[in-house]
Amino acid sequence: MAFASIYVPQFMVQAVMRHEPQLRAGPLALVDGTPPLVRVIAANDFAWRAGIQLGMARSQVEQFFGVEIRHRSRTQEEAAHAALLDLGWSISPRIENTAADTMVVDLAGLNSLFGSTENIAEDLSQRALSLGLAANIGVASSIEVAIHAARGFSGITIIPPGEESLRIGILPVRVLSPSDESLETLERWGIKTCRDLARLPLLELSERLGQEGVRLHELARGAASRSLVLAEPCVHFQEVLELDTAEEELEPVSFLLGRLLDQLCARLQTRSLAATAIHLQFHLGDLFEKDSEVIKILPESGGDPKLYQKTLTLPVPMRDSKLLLKLLRLQLQSAPPPGSIVKIILSAEPSRPRAAQSGLFVPSSPDPERLELTVARLAKLVGNTNIGSPELVDTHRPGEFRMSRFNPPIDEQHVRRKMKSGRATTTADTKENVSQARRSFMGFRIFRPRLPATVELRDGLPSRVFFRGVYGHVIAASGPWRTSGDWWREDSWLQDEWDIEVRLGASSSNGTNAGARAGISAVRPDPQQQPKPPQSGTYCVYFDSMARSWFVRGMYD
Repeated sequence: MAFASIYVPQFMVQAVMRHEPQLRAGPLALVDGTPPLVRVIAANDFAWRAGIQLGMARSQVEQFFGVEIRHRSRTQEEAAHAALLDLGWSISPRIENTAADTMVVDLAGLNSLFGSTENIAEDLSQRALSLGLAANIGVASSIEVAIHAARGFSGITIIPPGEESLRIGILPVRVLSPSDESLETLERWGIKTCRDLARLPLLELSERLGQEGVRLHELARGAASRSLVLAEPCVHFQEVLELDTAEEELEPVSFLLGRLLDQLCARLQTRSLAATAIHLQFHLGDLFEKDSEVIKILPESGGDPKLYQKTLTLPVPMRDSKLLLKLLRLQLQSAPPPGSIVKIILSAEPSRPRAAQSGLFVPSSPDPERLELTVARLAKLVGNTNIGSPELVDTHRPGEFRMSRFNPPIDEQHVRRKMKSGRATTTADTKENVSQARRSFMGFRIFRPRLPATVELRDGLPSRVFFRGVYGHVIAASGPWRTSGDWWREDSWLQDEWDIEVRLGASSSNGTNAGARAGISAVRPDPQQQPKPPQSGTYCVYFDSMARSWFVRGMYD
């Protein structure tokens, strides 16, 4: 058996640099506390070499030229720890959540998938870098030895069985994480390395340090043995960024969103997942409008004017960070936040990636990702309520519909494969439905907006009709059919419909014949477009008792 321990040195500093990669090139000091007691709690190697020390006041650090100062962010540390766990689960289902900066992976059975132990360790190191973490990897047959090797040696360290005591012996005693009292005692004795501790007699050591002395002696010899404490898999993906200064412009915020999306998609890719929805939250500072006005503008804020929320629902699972950034920017541009932004929370709903295979003799359909981007751009131009798929409303009101979200059609080849594999059976009922679907039906083309008309009645029946500048003789008429409803509303209706067959004469002016289209529709009226003249055929006309006028509802095809 072999175990790999992954340790992230200077974890608090790396959690901050993970969101700001440009800080890796210079000195960085991390401070914490409440003013005026704000002191240094961590720093990178550049800062230590520049003279920064632990416990130094912020005012003292500000006197150093070129040293960046950042406050400790526990939310960023939680996100970095979650990314570390995702790294372990990407290679093995058996991992241990040892500490915030340390985890252990069971390598049993992974050689057939990833090759030698050296290849596995190198793969873990590269995956950690892709998540924005520089980690040390320790591999050994003992869990504790692997942990101490990762914490004591930089880079990748592989300890063969039988050499645990020899390799661990050169490490300082501090690697074993003794208590402060025991560490002070060992320093007074002159014990500096694990080898020195392993040479002490166990009986006398236990008399002076108790059970902790026995534990430290066992760890120093590399003889400690225990079972792996398995961690429960988690599928919560969230990235948080707290801004030092409030941002009012969308351009710098988009740059920060790009970083968060890169990290979020990297974590999803590590777990072989994709996102079906992206949830965005902005914690706002100074508002541009009054609180009551903001709540009216943003009803999804839940009554909190300082909270701005957006949900990006995707038609298919995606993990392309650049495409997701474009979609988020389009949503933010159409409905920008009503105040300055002080905190960003970005989370994803995970799902399995989309798998599709096109047929050789089937026309290729538009890529769902690009189609979603096109729909988002159109929604920015015409509004979200004017684009999508027409959907009938459960009402008797004539011509009533609403625009719902467009979803890509089901892959016909996928349905055929399911039918061939036996997962979908074809019965006599389904064959009858298919035969009925292949029959031709009479379609009805609705005119939007409705066309005003003049109808002449003879003995209570329509005899002549005039619309779009053309007279027509009614050959046959059927009706009337009275419809009414919503009498309790201001927009109630009371209409008498007629189906008439009309033979139209020559047109003296052009007219418009606009039909509703299925699928995606984004219609903007063009006043410059000249309407086409009407054609002879069967029409549906009605008398609106509320408007006291005749209108043409549509034409039968």
